[in-house]
Amino acid sequence: MSFIDSSSMVYILVGLTLLLLFTLIQVLLPSSKPDTNTLPPPPSPPRLPIIGNFHQVGSSPHRSLAALSSQYGPLMLLHLGQKKALIVSSAHAAAQVLKTHDLAFCDRPKSVITAKLMYNYKDVASAPYGEFWRQIRSLCVLQLLSAKRVQSFRSVREEETYNMMERIGQSCLKSEPIDLSETLMGLTNNVVCRVALGRKYNDRSFKNLLSKFIVFLGRFNLADFVPWLNWIHKLDGLDAEVDRTAKDLDEFLDQVIEDHRMDEETEPKRERDFVDVLLGVQKETQSLDMDSIKGIILDMFAAGTDTTSSVLEWVMTELLRHPEVMSKLQDEVRRQRKHDFLKEEDLTNLEYLKAVIKETLRLHPSVPLLVPHEARQAVRLMGCDVAAGTRVFINAWAIGRDPASWEEPERFLPERFLKSEGESVGQDYRFIPFGAGRRGCPGIAFAMAVDEIALANLVNKFNWRLPGDGRCEDLDVDETSGLTIHRKHPLIAVATPEAHSISG
Repeated sequence: MSFIDSSSMVYILVGLTLLLLFTLIQVLLPSSKPDTNTLPPPPSPPRLPIIGNFHQVGSSPHRSLAALSSQYGPLMLLHLGQKKALIVSSAHAAAQVLKTHDLAFCDRPKSVITAKLMYNYKDVASAPYGEFWRQIRSLCVLQLLSAKRVQSFRSVREEETYNMMERIGQSCLKSEPIDLSETLMGLTNNVVCRVALGRKYNDRSFKNLLSKFIVFLGRFNLADFVPWLNWIHKLDGLDAEVDRTAKDLDEFLDQVIEDHRMDEETEPKRERDFVDVLLGVQKETQSLDMDSIKGIILDMFAAGTDTTSSVLEWVMTELLRHPEVMSKLQDEVRRQRKHDFLKEEDLTNLEYLKAVIKETLRLHPSVPLLVPHEARQAVRLMGCDVAAGTRVFINAWAIGRDPASWEEPERFLPERFLKSEGESVGQDYRFIPFGAGRRGCPGIAFAMAVDEIALANLVNKFNWRLPGDGRCEDLDVDETSGLTIHRKHPLIAVATPEAHSISG
């Protein structure tokens, strides 16, 4: 997430005088005697009054926090306004949080924006740990994201990938460069729309609404860290924007659900999508209310479109930066192919392709700080006391580049995964792009299925280069800020059809 921006800082400064007075009063009040049984808190950099360590976070939190952790250690405590935040930056520390003390750290922090967009935490990703969360996560794992369900949507992935390849082919005929960032986002949007809602939504208004939703989920909100300054976002317009987006999303989902109910009456034997499954569960068990159905659907969009397209965007970036890897991957794919278009049954033995995706996730995890956790109780961790209510940010980006865990960590080297280095997603804590433990992402199989078929066909059908005289070493890797990290600049490339096609 982007912790702070310039407009928010202006409003923080407006409240400094009042906050300083409040702080002085707290300092002057007598303090209680220290508890001799307590351990010290984790190491922490010096903080400023009022804002704490916010000034040290900046617009690329995963990078600045990695730099701070190199000074203060893999378990570091920050003070963000009135909230404590634990920054975890090594595989060992991540294993302690996500495995050894998983139950203690499996809550989610409250967020004003998330509460508005996700029906007061009625979704899987943001719901507090408890019986409701266990029920809806089980529903998602068993009913929506099981291996059988993921496999049932194979035809959707193949059709949408084929359609994407046809559009790229048309651009080739016109000698037009390809905006891969837009193309890949379109692919994942179409797949998720068909799987979740039953049809594609390509109108501009829907795409704008989805974009606003995803941006707001990763948006800094001052009230989350300094609650009594919640009036600031009434002045800067953020509250009104979020309220309007939440209302538009709710109206859109109401219409989708109504359409599905009508279709159930007229076409009861049609192919069932996620909305159909959720409405069926509601009808059979009465265990889901409408807000929960809407929240779960929004989870699918947040995780299924933005993060999946981000992975593909960074894969193609790294392949264009490393033509020798591109060539090796194309050789593997083209040796295995039986037709011009690869179907999922053709991907089984493409080990180097899987390694390329994993290596990209190591260097460019879609959500570099993962979704934040929160301590449900006080915990003793690696010789330190962590207070209940402390937010926990696990820096998967830093862990993936830690020289203590990886040889030549800055080098793009897919071969490291052919040697089983970090091979188990979510089990080897050097490699946790999807998180791990109770709060690990349940949609790994869904995301990887989309990434693999798209990448295989992109490198099979076409040869790729940068436009004009662009040199591979000059291709930037600048990032956006937000919950999910994309390229700052669109990825533009030129595709040339591969010379030796296979008919049939």
